[in-house]
Amino acid sequence: MENKKIGEFNKGDRIESFFLVKNAECKITNNSTTNKYLDLMLIDSTGEINAKLWECNENIEASINDNILVKVRAVVNEYRGKLQLKIEKIRPATEEDNVNIDEFILVAPYKSEDMFETLLDYIEKIENKDIKHITENIIGKLSYKLMHYPAAKSNHHAIKGGLLYHITTMLNAAEKLLGIYDYLNKDLLYSGIILHDIAKIMEMESSELGIVSKYSTEGQLLGHIIQGIGLIEDAAMEVKADKEIVMLLQHMILTHHYEPEYGSPKKPMIPEAEMLHHLDVLDARMYDMRKATKDLSPGEFSEKIYSLDGISIYKSFI
Repeated sequence: MENKKIGEFNKGDRIESFFLVKNAECKITNNSTTNKYLDLMLIDSTGEINAKLWECNENIEASINDNILVKVRAVVNEYRGKLQLKIEKIRPATEEDNVNIDEFILVAPYKSEDMFETLLDYIEKIENKDIKHITENIIGKLSYKLMHYPAAKSNHHAIKGGLLYHITTMLNAAEKLLGIYDYLNKDLLYSGIILHDIAKIMEMESSELGIVSKYSTEGQLLGHIIQGIGLIEDAAMEVKADKEIVMLLQHMILTHHYEPEYGSPKKPMIPEAEMLHHLDVLDARMYDMRKATKDLSPGEFSEKIYSLDGISIYKSFI
């Protein structure tokens, strides 16, 4: 048995290691109405992996929960092109194991405090008072959760501090592009970037570890785009903002997914909204490409990445 990190796994390995449970659920097997198995997503500081325990009795169901550390003995298999653990033995970690949960969290590469300062610096650069006051109003109310929230449950930036990381990376890219597309309104663009996904804090329920347990009822019924528009409406009423400004900001949020099937009923009709959409997609895809290749050796292809249109990403020798 080897004590390995997820990023070091190879098909056929027999491992015995500690992991953080991202989510755990007892499910019924396809060919039975009574036989249950435990389906888990396990994480450590190097990545995440799906795992199966082909039984799920009452003791297992009661003791293996989300956001706890577990010790696992398993074999590394492959299923549909992805590595997967077949668990032989699992138990919750104890104090005697002397493991620190912080060592198992997937976290943004920069401190949340530093990223938040960067965000505040960009708010200071906003000159239009209405746009600035709306942005400050919303961020001020959500700043505590913003420090640890991921940007997604399982897709891009699904890590502690991932939402801040996504926002600040887009802001830094936007600042460079404004030097080229100098006719864009920087106030609208900066605020749109800061606020485009901010309602994910309401759409999802996340622990302080940056692990999403589920989507909220409102999140499922409305989604973060509609929730974000509502946040702008409420903030605008509090700061008594100009109606045209409010409408433009709401258009930025409404259109950033671009297509109706992705949640945007309108396409961008102002250049700042067009830029916001492409910055959002660019940052999400580059994050997923980096994630797919970081543990590869030059000359290797990744597994097929669902969020990247199901293609495999190649790591070059360059």
